[in-house]
Amino acid sequence: MSRITLSPRQAPADDTGLRLDLRRIHPAACAGLDAAGVAALPVWQGRQAAALGDFFDVSLADDGATEPTLVVAGGAARCDRLGWCMDGGTLLVHGEAGDFFAAGLLSGRVTLHGSAGLQAAMGLRGGSLVVHGNLGDYAAGALPGAMDGVRGGVIVVHGSVGARFGDRMRRGVAIVGGDAGDFFASRLVAGTLALGGRAGAHAGYGQRRGSLLFAGPAPTPPATFVPTRHTADVAWQLIARDVARLARAHGLDAGSPIHALPQRQPSRWAGDTAADGRGEWWLAGA
Repeated sequence: MSRITLSPRQAPADDTGLRLDLRRIHPAACAGLDAAGVAALPVWQGRQAAALGDFFDVSLADDGATEPTLVVAGGAARCDRLGWCMDGGTLLVHGEAGDFFAAGLLSGRVTLHGSAGLQAAMGLRGGSLVVHGNLGDYAAGALPGAMDGVRGGVIVVHGSVGARFGDRMRRGVAIVGGDAGDFFASRLVAGTLALGGRAGAHAGYGQRRGSLLFAGPAPTPPATFVPTRHTADVAWQLIARDVARLARAHGLDAGSPIHALPQRQPSRWAGDTAADGRGEWWLAGA
């Protein structure tokens, strides 16, 4: 199987205000094509149709892999929807990525060695996303018009995330090594989120079910959350060990407090009682 590398030839011009839409550029679409075929794949800049080769040089190398691999070697900060609804294969991005990065991911592995813009990983359904940088606002939330956000898969962010991360998440695991903006895991339906840094205001707002693990500085639970006042050691060990295992498997910094979760004795809070009230906070403390 060929390893396809895209190297930026020119970035979308800043003066036009238009960005490049790469929603059709993913490993499965490139598999089996030669360099000319990949370069001819359609992209959009505003309402103007163009070819991928107008913006990227394409090179192929047979690396003996069993699945298609697409590498973007930088220059994608003004390129949106990279990895959109990707179904299988491996996507590696070295540098910055634009908005809607890996949104709607169905399966496969996506790794970003940099940061992404707004609305990354929205509507994620499966696979894994590892970000060696930061994500902007509304990441891991619901796609426009959808009632649910993330419904599966694993998200590991080594850096920080913006506001509304994990909004309406229904299933899956998300691990954030750094800080989170306001409304972290707001309207959470189900799933597990772990945070290694500080949380902004209104974390868990409208939480119905699901689990939030705060490995760093513990936020003050709002009035609609209540302490459970009973031991849940077995449940804690199951969830803490699983999160720590995923953090190690996806290369999270060894110094992150998330790795030490199984050795902690947290307090447990239940809420949001203003919503369904069956969610839980585990406050491990810094």
